[in-house]
This record gives sequence, structure tokens and C-alpha cells, in this order.
Amino acid sequence: MAERTTQTDAARADKPALAALLLGAVLVGASPIFVRLSELGPMATAFYRPFLAIPVLMLWMVADRQRNPETRRPAGRGDYLRLLLAGAFFAGDLAFWHLSIMNTSVANATLFANFAPIFVTLGAWLLFSHRVTRQYLVGMTLALAGAATLAGESFAMAPANLLGDFFGLVTAMFLASYILAVSRLRAGFSAATTMAWSSVGTAAVLLPVALLAGEAMIAVTFYGWVLLVGLALLSHAAGQGAIAYALAHLPPGFSSVGLLLEPVAAALLAWIILSEAITPWQAAGGAVILWGILLARLGSRR
Repeated sequence: MAERTTQTDAARADKPALAALLLGAVLVGASPIFVRLSELGPMATAFYRPFLAIPVLMLWMVADRQRNPETRRPAGRGDYLRLLLAGAFFAGDLAFWHLSIMNTSVANATLFANFAPIFVTLGAWLLFSHRVTRQYLVGMTLALAGAATLAGESFAMAPANLLGDFFGLVTAMFLASYILAVSRLRAGFSAATTMAWSSVGTAAVLLPVALLAGEAMIAVTFYGWVLLVGLALLSHAAGQGAIAYALAHLPPGFSSVGLLLEPVAAALLAWIILSEAITPWQAAGGAVILWGILLARLGSRR
């Protein structure tokens, strides 16, 4: 009876985290729209995503410490290195994602980048002894199958795409590393502290990458800056911040599966904002992703 009560209490406590994870996935799913409309190149746009969010995240961190004085602060070089390393992982995710898009089809890049749940599940099992259930694995497989379906008929294996496809897999590995790192950091630090300092690490890595890419670094119109600020505040500060909050309460494996809601949100937003059609095949893929997320949730263990 006591065990059942504990499980019920845990399920209730996880509901806000689940809502935050799904909200974060939707907000991050809007990022391709900002990137598509941006006046700057993909690497420069990626740099401004964390850079312009840093002031807001630092204010959030200060406010969080004033409201919760007992909140742990980074103490020593080791803590700062771990926080910055998480940001470096996210920088790798963004950089290789854009490299993948430039060297293969968008469908291929999206599909291979969505393999992150496989690497998260393997990493959590090998590094942290996280157990997985058969139902969770079925849900993850279904969600990945839905992501492949959502990629559409434009997916194609071809020798010309091999480099870009490889970059897509590297993207998934970096995203998995970021999710695992943030999940561990959230055991000791607040979401505000984790986001503020990891974003510094992300921006520090992406700045030289953008400069080496030779892209323009200054938007020429007010509209261009509005897009960059929107990307920073909505997709990074709010979206990634919500995900960071959720990772303290949900298993990293399930969280990575839940983030497969991102391509569903991206497709819907592209339909609404950019008038990009959604085929029945893609709609079916989105439905399978949602089904897989539900099964993975029911089969995941704390």
C-alpha cells in the first residue's frame, strides 16, 4: 500500500514536468521557422540563439536565488566546467545540425538528428544504470518510426548524402550528450543556473564557428533583429528552459522521446506560418509519434 501511494504521489509530481517537457518541445519546434526567416546565415543565427538569451537567463538565475536562497551555486572550477560543457554539447548539436542540412536533404537531416533517443537510452543504461522496460522500447521505436514517416517521401539514401547523413547522426549524439549532461546537472543545480551558464558555453563555442563560416553577423533590419530575439527568448530561454526544468523530474530516456514532438510542432507551424502543405503520410507520422510518446511514458521508470 505504501509503495502504491509513493508511486501515485510521484506520478502527480511528474505532471508539471511532463507539461513543461511538451511545452518546451513545441517552443523549440518553432526554431526552424526563425532560422528559415532569419536575415543571417545558419551559424550566425545559431550563435544569437543562446547569446541574446543570456541576459534574460542571468536575470532569471538572480531572481531564483533571491526567491530560494538555499539554491546551490557553482563552487569551483569543476562545477563551472560541467555547466559550460553541457552548453558545448548543445553548440555541437546546433552546429552539426546546420552542417547536416547543408550537405544532405532536410528530410535526411531531420531523420538522423531524431535518433537522439537511441543514444540517450544507451548512455543512461551504460553510464548511469537506468533500467528500461519493453513497453518503453516499443514506444521509442514507434516514435522513431513516426519521425521517419514524418520526414516524408523526400528521404533518400544516396552517396552524395553520406556526409550530411553522418553529420545528422553526430547531431543526435551531441543532443543526447546535452540531455544526459543537463539531467545530471539538474540533480544539483536549478533550471535557471543550468540554463544561464550552459548558454554561456553554447555561445562561446558558436561564436568562432560563425566567424569561421564567414557569415554576416549583423542583421540589417529591425525585423531581422526581432526574429533573432524571438528565437532567443521563445525557443532557447523559454523552450530549453522548460526542458531543463523537466529533466530534473523525468527520466532522460523518456524526455528524449518526448522531444520527438518537436518535428510535429515544426510541421504544424510551417503549415500555419509558411503555408507548407502537410501530406496525409506526414500527418500519419505525427500521430504515430504521439502514440509512441504515450507508450514510452507509460513504460518509463523513474
